[in-house]
Order: sequence, then C-alpha cells, then structure tokens
Amino acid sequence: MRVLVLNLLISSLVFPLSATPLKRRKSLNTIKYLNHKGPYLGLITVYPPEEDAFFATKAFKLDPIHPFVDLSGRRFRVGKLHGKKVIYVRCGIGMVNAAATTQQMLDLFDITGIVHFGIAGNLNNSMSIGDITIPKQFAHTGIWDWLELNGTLGTNDVADLKIGSYNVPKMQGINLLGQIGYSYEEFFSESGKPNTAQPLLWLQITRKWLQFAASLEGTELEQCVNSSVCLPQKPKLVVGLRGSTANIFAGNVAYRDFLFNTFQVSSVDMESAAVVMNEVCRLKKLYNLVLFSALYG
Repeated sequence: MRVLVLNLLISSLVFPLSATPLKRRKSLNTIKYLNHKGPYLGLITVYPPEEDAFFATKAFKLDPIHPFVDLSGRRFRVGKLHGKKVIYVRCGIGMVNAAATTQQMLDLFDITGIVHFGIAGNLNNSMSIGDITIPKQFAHTGIWDWLELNGTLGTNDVADLKIGSYNVPKMQGINLLGQIGYSYEEFFSESGKPNTAQPLLWLQITRKWLQFAASLEGTELEQCVNSSVCLPQKPKLVVGLRGSTANIFAGNVAYRDFLFNTFQVSSVDMESAAVVMNEVCRLKKLYNLVLFSALYG
C-alpha cells in the first residue's frame, strides 16, 4: 500500500489536478472533510457473514452527510457506535487483503486505534463454539522453510513440523515431504533503523486495551439465538491467550493440535497478525485489539 500511496503522490506532482479521476478526487475531498471531524476508531471485519452479523445489531449508525467513502474497491463506512466516532470496513480474506486495508485506513484517515473482530478457529479444548477470545499476542505461522528430506533447520527457524511423525500406520517410516521449519517475521518500524528488519515472532496487542478487555471478563453472554437455537453451554469471554495467523484455513485436527502444542496458541485465523503488524510498526501510538467470537472447531 505504501507503493500505491507513493505513486499517487508522484502523479500529483507530474500531472495537473484535473488529471486525477473525478471519483477519486471526490473521495479524497470527503476524507479531508471527515478528518477535520475526527479522530475515529477503526473497525475491521473480513467477510460478509461477519459484516451481516455486525449490521444486524443495529448499533452502528451511519453518518447522515457522508455515510461512506469508496476507495480501491472497498467501502469505508463512517458513523458512530454507541456514541463513538468510527470508520468501518470489510477487508476481504487473507493477510494481503488485511494488510492493504489496514495500511490504507491508517494512511488516509485520522485513526486512533483499530478493533478487528470476527470468527476464528479454535485450537484450545477449554474453549467452545460461541466463546469470545481476546488474545494478547499473535504469531505469523505461515513463514515456512520446507526442507529437503534430510535437511536441517535454519538458524531463523523457531519450530519444526516433522511430517513423518503423522504417518498412518507408523511403520510406513519416512515421509518424502520431510519437515517444515517455522521462521520469524521480518519487522520494519518507523522507530527502527531504515531498511533494517528485526526478527519478530510475537506481535503484541496494546497493553492499555488488554487491561480494558480484562474488565469485560465475566460479562454475561447470550446462550440462545432464539427459542429453538441454543449453544450446549453458556459462552464465556477469555482475555490474554495467544493467537496465530497464516494464509491457511486450518481445518485439519492434527495440524491444529501441532500449533497448540508447539506455539501454545488458542485461536487461528487468516488476517489478525497482518492487522496488528501494520499498527505496531508505526511511530504514532495506536491502540489495537482483536476480538474473536463464535469460534469454530
């Protein structure tokens, strides 16, 4: 997204304003107006079922003058949630979509922090469908070194998955897929040395918001959607576990068990680490919070 923004700035120096498409000019003028009315809290979901559930609460009230801004194929909706000014967007599935949308939101709007919420996979047997988890940190578990059959882990690898350990039956022996080494994320920050990456495994959620989230533990959550659809047990809200993110839908039980046992993560999704990393890499102090409900698996 930085490249796209840079290209836009360069174009404005080379071409007159009239060369900027009318639709984009209108959007940028609206953003300028909105930022004078800010700041805002950013809200991000991923795909239509999450968005539909959010809208169904009727808690989000659109701004009567500028209810939305369309940018790069996404609709950024402007309004209030329980009296707080917010800008909401649905980013789309996967880390690329999440990173691009978060970067665009932070670059163009006056945002004090982001709440990313929706559905996640469950890796922890103490959690059930319908529970809510607010993790304290995330790992990007999709950076792999897929090693040769008898290869050795690299110095940047923090864990390994020996695929042969999951052979059925066991006596089949070596698996030709070998093993996978899990590597650190490369982290670039405005407060760091330019063009120099730091190795990073755990991305931290803002401490101030985690403290606030902790005050929500014990909140009574509804067990039934209606008179005929109920969860088998009353759902709970848990703060302070770990989450993992990768461009992988983790529907395989053995792999989910591996992630839980190796990284001690309780939830798995395809966007959160990208959202959090976009925030923590910036010099400006932002608050970030990730909230998952309706855990599956």
